[in-house]
Amino acid sequence: MPFDGLVLAAVTRELKEKLVGGRIERVYQPSKDEIILLVHRPGFRGRLLLSANAKNARVHITTSAGENPATPPLFCMVLRKYLEGGRIISFTQPELERVFIMKIESRDEFGNPSPKHLICETMGKHSNIILVDPINNFIVDGIKRYSHSVSRYREVLPGRPYLSPPPQKKLNPFTVDEELFRLTSLKSPLDTPLPALLQKCLGGMSTVTCREIVFRANLSPDIILDQCGDYELRSLWRALQEFILPAGEGCFEPCLTCSPKGKFQDFAAINLTHTGLKRINGEMNFLLDLFFMEYTKNDRLKKEKNILLSLLNKEINKLGKKLDLYVKGLDETAGAGKLKLYGELLTANIYRLEKGLTEVSLENYYGNGPQVVTIPLNPHRFPSENAQSYFKQYLKAKNTHMALKTQIIRTREILDYVEGIKTALEQTVEISGLEEIRQELIEQGFIKQPLQKSSIRKKTKDKHKHKPVFLSFRSSDGFQLFAGKNNKQNDLLTLKLAQENDLWLHAKDIPGAHVIIRTEGKEVPQATLAEAASLAAYFSKARESKSVPVDYTKIKHVSKPNNARPGMVIYEQQKTIMGVPDEDLATRLIIEDKRKD
Repeated sequence: MPFDGLVLAAVTRELKEKLVGGRIERVYQPSKDEIILLVHRPGFRGRLLLSANAKNARVHITTSAGENPATPPLFCMVLRKYLEGGRIISFTQPELERVFIMKIESRDEFGNPSPKHLICETMGKHSNIILVDPINNFIVDGIKRYSHSVSRYREVLPGRPYLSPPPQKKLNPFTVDEELFRLTSLKSPLDTPLPALLQKCLGGMSTVTCREIVFRANLSPDIILDQCGDYELRSLWRALQEFILPAGEGCFEPCLTCSPKGKFQDFAAINLTHTGLKRINGEMNFLLDLFFMEYTKNDRLKKEKNILLSLLNKEINKLGKKLDLYVKGLDETAGAGKLKLYGELLTANIYRLEKGLTEVSLENYYGNGPQVVTIPLNPHRFPSENAQSYFKQYLKAKNTHMALKTQIIRTREILDYVEGIKTALEQTVEISGLEEIRQELIEQGFIKQPLQKSSIRKKTKDKHKHKPVFLSFRSSDGFQLFAGKNNKQNDLLTLKLAQENDLWLHAKDIPGAHVIIRTEGKEVPQATLAEAASLAAYFSKARESKSVPVDYTKIKHVSKPNNARPGMVIYEQQKTIMGVPDEDLATRLIIEDKRKD
């Protein structure tokens, strides 16, 4: 995410046109390192986001309001005290440094002028948002406070003097001339690639921007300084000037690139023609908002998904260990019949036995032909007591064996269920689907829900009460197909939405989605059946396989047992077809849902 000095320069240019003269109506702090200013100006009202996040520090106008904590953090309260009602005077950026200075004209509680500077430093892990009193250059407060024990260069504490971040000592591309550029470039190691050379010598340039400049110079991105002569350096300089000269006048080329699947890849203040990817052009603020809304959503999805996956993996490991113990115990009690035989043989020959024997060999007439069986005895017991002991051991082993069989069946059912949830979770690409899975885990007792007051509980319950959005497809023959994204959706799709003559498909003995073919009383063509089987295979745990057996039957032959867990059904009169997992087919047939998380 190359939020470089040029991107910040493009943002600053647009903010001067949109927000200078506007009033700060409200200040919010949705997270520990982000500030949102609600700014109103005649003809425009919007939110200005300032982020000091170590991974994605940035400044831009945003359409996202964010979720605010119930109690505003201290820094938010400080900003509200000094900035709310203030008028924005200017936005500045020292040269092409990643430092954004917002000058605000505000008044104190007595109505006297009290100007303030809100400074956002977008420098990776050193990013910060600092409120400064420009009259004495003292820090009012910072979103990240630290002393000399953390940084020997400066302290960010209330009352301390504000020091700008140390300069990068790079050339300003807006003011450098060709001779100085050449001299500085030739001081670099001869094995330096040209994109790295530009980034090392010039301020405000990210890697992706430098690669674009090299591409526009018709040079290979892998060419090193040692391979460059006068022609290559002159071509590089000309390509740089073709972009920098208009940019110096405020004419940038904001660009956002997308992968073939529509995922945002990179943004820059220059048109990224070298990537070969689809490009979106527009205002820098708009493109940044698009990029980071998707990034934030995906980042949240990834973090919350990993938390749930960790929980499910622990549960699967626990169930696996429990199953191993049960199977081991089952093997140990498998010889219960031998104990019963010992008791019966001792009882049948009790007249021949006496106390004090340690073992006895008796003929076994229960087997195939006469056999001699040696039975261990307790010499301190009478023969009848030894026989009764074996009968008791037999009953105990028999009952344990039956109980273990029941536990093994139950544990395997739970294990299959949990692995099914894990499959659905791994394939989830939306926050709403993640919330449905989380709610199911709470209802099934895998996640403990903290006790809440009745009003909060009701609010939480209502929050999860939303209409599920199934995956919808249209087959090449025009038939409508549906697939559930998780167990709850599978139940709703199969038991409520589908009609009795619709076809139901599911990967055979493998966790996965329920797929429905809406027949509307028509005969289903073989092509549609094959496409539905492909979807059932792709949205299953076996999606990486070359082919997957898929069962299919009519909905009227599918039912849910009493007290069965979500997603669990039984079915009959099924047939089996081989489905080939195909992501391209799923992408081609899907009907996009326009609703967002």
